[in-house]
Amino acid sequence: MYKNVLEGIAGVEIYPIISLILFVLVFCSMLVWAFRKDKRELDTIAQLPLDSQQPLAEKM
Repeated sequence: MYKNVLEGIAGVEIYPIISLILFVLVFCSMLVWAFRKDKRELDTIAQLPLDSQQPLAEKM
């Protein structure tokens, strides 16, 4: 049923390509963000769920 609906859309074959390109761009940008981030800041962010002693406002 869905196959027949999608066949009726003109240019439907471009949607998977656009989705893949968008995914790769977002994934690569997150990799760049993670590698450029300061290690101390990432360690602080990683410890937030484990440390319930101080409120969040005092840590930032």
